[in-house]
Amino acid sequence: MKDIIRDSTFGQIVRLLSKNKLLLYPEEDPNFKCPKGYNDNTNLPEAVVRERTRSFFSTASNPHNSYMDDEEAITTPESKDESGSNESTDKGENSDLERANTARLERTKSRPILPSKSADGTILVDWYTTDDPEYPQNWSAGKKLYVSFQICVYSFAVYVGSSIYSPALGGVMDDFNVSAVTGLLGLALYVLAYGIGPMLFAPMSEIPAIGRTPIYVWTFVLFVILQIPTALVDNFAGLLVLRFLAGFFSSPCLATGAATFQDMYSMVKMPHLLAFWAGAVTLGPALAPIVAGFSISAKDWHWFAWEELWLSGPICLMMFVSLPETSAPNILLRRARRLRKLTDKVNLSSQSEIDQAGMTASDVAYDALIKPWQINLLDPAVAFTTVYTALVYGIFYSFFESFPLVFPVLYGFNLGESQLPFLAVVVSLLICIPLYCYYYYYIVEPRVKISGFGEPEERLIPGLIATFFVPAGLFLFAWTSNPSIHWISPTIGVFLVMIGCYTIMQAIFLYLPFTYPQYAASLFAANDFARSAFAAGATEFSGPMFHRLGVARGCSLLGGLTVGCTVLFYCLFFFGKDLRARSRFAVK
Repeated sequence: MKDIIRDSTFGQIVRLLSKNKLLLYPEEDPNFKCPKGYNDNTNLPEAVVRERTRSFFSTASNPHNSYMDDEEAITTPESKDESGSNESTDKGENSDLERANTARLERTKSRPILPSKSADGTILVDWYTTDDPEYPQNWSAGKKLYVSFQICVYSFAVYVGSSIYSPALGGVMDDFNVSAVTGLLGLALYVLAYGIGPMLFAPMSEIPAIGRTPIYVWTFVLFVILQIPTALVDNFAGLLVLRFLAGFFSSPCLATGAATFQDMYSMVKMPHLLAFWAGAVTLGPALAPIVAGFSISAKDWHWFAWEELWLSGPICLMMFVSLPETSAPNILLRRARRLRKLTDKVNLSSQSEIDQAGMTASDVAYDALIKPWQINLLDPAVAFTTVYTALVYGIFYSFFESFPLVFPVLYGFNLGESQLPFLAVVVSLLICIPLYCYYYYYIVEPRVKISGFGEPEERLIPGLIATFFVPAGLFLFAWTSNPSIHWISPTIGVFLVMIGCYTIMQAIFLYLPFTYPQYAASLFAANDFARSAFAAGATEFSGPMFHRLGVARGCSLLGGLTVGCTVLFYCLFFFGKDLRARSRFAVK
């Protein structure tokens, strides 16, 4: 527990105020013995400093990939590179993918790691042993689960902040004398903002000197503080500004939540983590209207912000005190600084410091803002995944506009009761998550241990079945929303839609990084923006659409669109390999 507090934002502040006299790292202990190769005349193997890459699979040397049987001390992957050319960089990216696919599922026997030395005399600071406790993938299962829990509840709170506004719409319209479409800007701007944020925060989290935790914590602190003026605001323009800012500062979990899991777990375990994380972010928008609906009925519309404050405040405090840094490049960078201070040797440097020295603002901006859209324009497979996930996300948020036209009007539900059908989302997750994890644990993992992950299109297999659930659920909801038909029928439609949406999103989110590992972080940020922008638009156009066409025809229109996407999803599965073969971006 001490190391968790030490590596948290609170612990780093304590260290700063105490001038590093409290919460010491091993290198700061008077009894610390410097590992072999860092402060002696050991003959070190030569290493070529590799160029910076943006691989989803490898951000720092992995001691598990460095295991050797015939040496007392082993060297890291960096020492095995042969050149710094573009060709070797491409080869390195393929090697990252290959190493991730074949990574050991068990911790290797503890062995010291001998640092390597570049031609210019730089000694690359690395992990001390193959089971170095500072390496996030070597953390105990309890520590990993605790950090994962924090990311999940943090993401849950952020997503609650979107739809919790929906039951407040009537009060906002009355107090500020605005139309429903105008009032819904409070939801649309929040959703749009948390799609814009990752375009900034995703590349920032990849800068070794910053890391992930400071971005998580300080943006979330601002998010929590913004709930207070939101609960007290007395003008509509101010409400919209506050909602946009809250969405923007809530977005780092979208940008780097999956990357945090990847820091701690091997790729073969990532589907399980993503399943629970996606469950948390799906559950948030479903439960929020239920809670807010009853409280707003009893009090007033301002209560949605107070409830968000009561939820996010304790989570923020927990993260401030006990969320450690998981970025391996950041951990090694800070270790290199401590070793330089300990040994007075200026030639000690981490690979991440060398990477950082080569970064320019234009490089970061290009990778974050230009490259993902260039891939979307030039690669039909990526373009389809972006459009499909945006459509699925938009359909999910369009339900917020159809419910007030169905359950209160057709079935006589009050404001609180009209949100209860969202519990169908909870039921769908209780079924989907165990089945998804069962599939990966008993079917995929045994195959991976023998022959690796296979083609990226294999990640799409669960979606081949789930893709039919979306149009089926939409048509069921559309044509059973009738006073003469029991309300459970459209609720079952919601249940089916959510089974399809959840499984499809999981399949696509695993497909992208396996196909484009070197651009995965930027592609996810672009996908977040596309999904959020379409969902923001959906909250605005779906209300008028349902009023003009009716719920039956409006949902049938959405169902027809998803039928077309089902056909394209199968095309992606069967022809995706050929499309990738023609792409200059995908790993060959």
